[in-house]
Amino acid sequence: MRSGVWRIGLEIHINLEERTDLRGQIYRQLRAAILGGALKPGTVLPSSRDLADQLDVSRATVIIAYDRLADEGYVEARVGAGTFVSFAPTQIPHHLPVPSNALKARDVWSQIDRVEKRKPGIRYFFRTGIPDLALFPHTLWRRLITRALRTKAWEMGTYGAPDGHAALRVAIARHIAVARGVTTTPDNVTVTNGTQQAIDLVARVLLEPGDVIAVEDPGYQPPNRLFRSMGLTVIGVPVDADGLVVDALPATARLVYVTPSHQYPLGVTMSMPRRQALLAWADRFNVAIIEDDYDSEFRFDGRPLETLQALDTKGRVIYIGSFSKSLQPALRLGFIVTPASLRDAVQKAKQVADWHSSTLAQAALALMIDEGEFARHIRRVRSVYQERHAMIRERLLSDFADAFTPVPSVAGLHIAATARHLLPGQIDALRRYAQQQGVEIHSLSEFAAEALPHSGIVLGYGAIATADIDDGLSELRQCLDSHTNNRASAND
Repeated sequence: MRSGVWRIGLEIHINLEERTDLRGQIYRQLRAAILGGALKPGTVLPSSRDLADQLDVSRATVIIAYDRLADEGYVEARVGAGTFVSFAPTQIPHHLPVPSNALKARDVWSQIDRVEKRKPGIRYFFRTGIPDLALFPHTLWRRLITRALRTKAWEMGTYGAPDGHAALRVAIARHIAVARGVTTTPDNVTVTNGTQQAIDLVARVLLEPGDVIAVEDPGYQPPNRLFRSMGLTVIGVPVDADGLVVDALPATARLVYVTPSHQYPLGVTMSMPRRQALLAWADRFNVAIIEDDYDSEFRFDGRPLETLQALDTKGRVIYIGSFSKSLQPALRLGFIVTPASLRDAVQKAKQVADWHSSTLAQAALALMIDEGEFARHIRRVRSVYQERHAMIRERLLSDFADAFTPVPSVAGLHIAATARHLLPGQIDALRRYAQQQGVEIHSLSEFAAEALPHSGIVLGYGAIATADIDDGLSELRQCLDSHTNNRASAND
C-alpha cells in the first residue's frame, strides 16, 4: 500500500490499497474529501507532479484523476496557478453510520446532559456562571502574554511542572492570603484547568467508587455530574438561610462539597455558627470538605466571613478557586489549596490527568496578579456587577412582587427568587416559553440534587449588558403574564 500526505491548509491522506485502478482510487478519495467538506472551495491541490512523486505513480495517472474531477465540476485548473477545489457541498455530513456492534459507554453517561450553549434567537441572556467578556482587559492581557513569551521563551515551550508555574503559585498564595484570609504556602497550591478539574483531582485522591459525597441541594450541577460519573453516591443536603444544614448531613459521607461564600444557586452566605458546626462535624466523622469559594471576589455589601479554610485547625478543608468568573472561562485556570498531607497525591493526580495547565497563560496571570492589575480589574468589574445586581433586585421587588421573592444575596453574578404561588413544573414551563420569546433564564428546579425541586427562578447578569437588563425583565414580565393567562384559559 502506498500513501501520500501533504499540507494544503489541512492534511489529507490518500491510500492506494491496490496497484489496480490507481486513477480511480485517487479520484474517489479526493471527491469524498470534497463532498465531506474536508476540502473547502478555494483550496489548492498539490501539483500533479508532486502528488505523483508522493504516491509513486505516473504523473499521467494523477492528471487523469484531476481531469475527471474537473469534468464533474469538483475542481478547476488555473493556468500558472494550479488546481483548486471549486465545489461546495450543500450539506456536510456530521454523523457517520454506527455499526451494530459499536463500542458502548457506561450507562451513567446516558444520564448526564451536555451543557447547553446560547441558542440562536436569544436576545436577553440571563444564564448564570458567565462573566461579561466585554469587561476582560484584552489589551493588558496581550501585553502580558507578549512579556511572558519574551522573557521566558524557553520555559514557555517545554513541559511544565504538574503543580503549576512557580511564579503563579506564589502569586495565588499571596493573593488569597490578602483577599480571603487563606493560610497556605505556594507548595500547597496546585494550578488546575478550572474548578471542575480541581474537584475531579480531589475526588480521585480521596474517594473510591461507591463512597458517599454530600452536596448542597439545590446546588451546582457540574460537580454532581462528575461525582456520579466516577461511581460515587451523591446525597443532597438541604440549604436554608444560613447555608448547608449540617444536621442533615449523612454520617456515611466521606466528602462534603460546599459553596459557603455565595451558595450556588440560592446566593446565601453560610453563617459563622454554621461554618463552625460543619468543621466540628467533619472532625467528628473524619470527613473532608471541598470549599468552593464561588464568586467570592464579587461581594457588594457587608464584611466577608472568614473562609472555612482559615477556620480549619484539623486539616479537613480543601480550598478551591477559579479565574473563570473573575477573568474569563476560556483561560481554564483554577487552583487547589490542599492540606500538606494531600499535596503530593493531588499533584500526582494532576500529572496523571493532563500533566500541567497552559504555562503561557499561567505566566501572564502571575504578572497580572503581582503587578496589581488583577486587583484593579476586580474592583472595576465589581462595580458593574453591583449595579446590575441592584437593578434586577429592584425590578423583582417592584414588577414581580406578586410572583417572586428575591433571596437575600450580597455577592456574585446571579440572583435567585423563590416563587410565591407557581409550582416547579409551572416555572419550568415559563422558562421554556420565555426562551421561545428570546429570554433565557434558569428555573431553580434545574439545580435539584435529589430532593423535591425548589420553585423559583435564577437570573444571571454577567452575560447581559447593563443597558439590556430593563428591556429583558420587561419581556420576562410579559412572558409571565401571557403564560399565566394561557394557563388560566386552559383551566376554564
